[in-house]
Amino acid sequence: MSNPAAPDHYAVLGNPVAHSQSPFIHAEFARATGQAMDYTRVLCALDGFAQAVRGFADAGGKGCNVTVPFKFQALELADRATPRARLAQAANVLRFDADGWLADNTDGIGLVHDLQANAGCVLAGRRVLLIGAGGAAAGVLSPLIEAAPAELRVVNRAPDKAAALAQRHAALAREHGVALSAGGLDEAGAGHDLVLNASASSLAGAGVPVPATVLKAGALAVDLMYGAPARPFLLWAAAHGAVGRDGLGMLVEQAADAFLLWRGIRPATAGVLQRLRARLDAPGAAP
Repeated sequence: MSNPAAPDHYAVLGNPVAHSQSPFIHAEFARATGQAMDYTRVLCALDGFAQAVRGFADAGGKGCNVTVPFKFQALELADRATPRARLAQAANVLRFDADGWLADNTDGIGLVHDLQANAGCVLAGRRVLLIGAGGAAAGVLSPLIEAAPAELRVVNRAPDKAAALAQRHAALAREHGVALSAGGLDEAGAGHDLVLNASASSLAGAGVPVPATVLKAGALAVDLMYGAPARPFLLWAAAHGAVGRDGLGMLVEQAADAFLLWRGIRPATAGVLQRLRARLDAPGAAP
């Protein structure tokens, strides 16, 4: 009788990292696809990310997810990067190959998958507002453009940061026929079909940084956070006639694309998302 294959090792690296749902998600994916792998959390010292990731790779790790605040450093450590990671200037996934490390950013494609497959949101031809110009916004902008909305406006508390992000994606926007623009929070415009909150407002417990006029009647309003930080934004959306959605679906979908990069197969996500929501909603749920 043959012995089962030894599992390949993967992890999520960040600080903090105890809250991460990635071990649960990837365990579900591995079980569903019959992949021999295990997945753990690695807490990195704020000044020790490079050492931690090299140590994990040297110990036989095959790849890792990267969360805050190390996504920019992850890209710098890689030998190669996908076009979307280069445009974002940040990576949330590393794959350790014999010919070097590959960096990718699956946040944006995960968001697009969630919007289109799970939320039933058609992006082509729509008017989209993206709030924020930091790492979260940078990570999602490229795939959003590739989904071909008619207009995509990026607004941020610091308008120059929004303008720089838009300028970096200008050629991609022209290629896909997207009217890409940028401005300050007071220049968000009105009547958008889709409003995406990628700012730090939810994490900081601050109010929604744009007026309700940004919402078209019946618009979809998505906070990239999930759980308690996203609730004020979702309540704001509902109070103004929009449909609110949190970032849990994006979390599962971006993990599926990381799994695809590592294992060559994209697992089904609907059941995993359902079980994850139930897990997080359970009384006394643990990380």
